[in-house]
Amino acid sequence: MSKILLTATCLILVMCHTSFSQTFNTPNFALKSHETLEISKVEISAEKTVLYLSVENRINGGTFCADKNIFIIFPDGTRLKMINSSGIPECPDTYKFKTIGEKLRFTLTFPPLKAGTGWIDLIEDCNDNCFSFYGITFDNDLNKRLDEAFSFAEKGENYKAISLLKVILESIDNQNPGIEGALYTDIIALMLKTGDSAGAEAFYKKMLSSKAPRLDLYIKNLNSRGIKF
Repeated sequence: MSKILLTATCLILVMCHTSFSQTFNTPNFALKSHETLEISKVEISAEKTVLYLSVENRINGGTFCADKNIFIIFPDGTRLKMINSSGIPECPDTYKFKTIGEKLRFTLTFPPLKAGTGWIDLIEDCNDNCFSFYGITFDNDLNKRLDEAFSFAEKGENYKAISLLKVILESIDNQNPGIEGALYTDIIALMLKTGDSAGAEAFYKKMLSSKAPRLDLYIKNLNSRGIKF
């Protein structure tokens, strides 16, 4: 009898652990520091959080490294420090790329996330050329809808992209998602591309009065592209 109960208990534990584990393939994000730095996957479990990244070299003699002080930033501003990295040297040691176009793939491992975490920022706290991602989104349904909108934009179907991005923005408004600021900037940029400067200006002003997290970063991003009203 005890053996049967023990087996059942083990099965329940395995099922609970499996149900908690989540994988997000190529999650969307709002802003990043390095053009060729990408997140291919994020695995979240009760034991740890693992981010799979890659960076592509674009210059002769290019190098890359990861500082030991890399943090996950939660929406409330609290932090998790990286436990370890794999596949990438720890600064000041560097990986020396052999060719232009070479990709370095590496992982960053952190403690488990808080339950219910919908998005995070990833920040390297260093002195020079630090990398960052803002608004990494852990919502597969939202990521799917964003992918659809970006697909329209890539195919030049800008009006369809704008329409879908507006619907997404309205659906997440006041929920404090890390992607909100990026939705405003994408809508504004696409409106200007279609010649709708009045609509872009209206959305720019709406963005200024929004509660999008890290709003200053998105305003700065638009201004750096010559977009300001």
